[in-house]
Amino acid sequence: MDPDFSKPIRSVAKLQPLDNYLSGSWDALGAGAPVLVALAQLSSDAMVNLDATGAASIDHLLPESKAILVAARNRGVIEIKAVNAAFEAPSRMLAVYVELDEVQTVAFRDANDPEVTVRFLEGFRLLCTHGLVMHHIHRDFSLTSRGFELARTISQQEVQPWLDKGTEFGLHD
Repeated sequence: MDPDFSKPIRSVAKLQPLDNYLSGSWDALGAGAPVLVALAQLSSDAMVNLDATGAASIDHLLPESKAILVAARNRGVIEIKAVNAAFEAPSRMLAVYVELDEVQTVAFRDANDPEVTVRFLEGFRLLCTHGLVMHHIHRDFSLTSRGFELARTISQQEVQPWLDKGTEFGLHD
């Protein structure tokens, strides 16, 4: 049977909404959106649902959680991000970044020992769950007022071995 050439061929353009959806989803996965959304939800739930009796104590936190608190206690700014262009997979993993001041940041990641990166991410999850961190936009989080208060009670010496697992870099590095 001969094809009917009098009818227009379905345009590829009609597939673009589907392609755009898949592209957007792929881009979101590449930016770590599912984990970021989950962490944002945990911190938002904690802000809404925790009362004074549900507040975290130091006993509920991992050493990595405490190290994040100590690193963030002056500025309070935390990012969860990945390095998409890194060559090795462990270097592309989502990791916790804490601004120490206006020009210095510490990244809690270790390309040679991915468990370090994962443990700090888990420590951050606990901070979200206990209402010590709040989500702002995209990958940006900060300590809550309760987070700042608890952070000031932790001795830097107590968490120094975990702080040493971070990599500090400056604005011009």
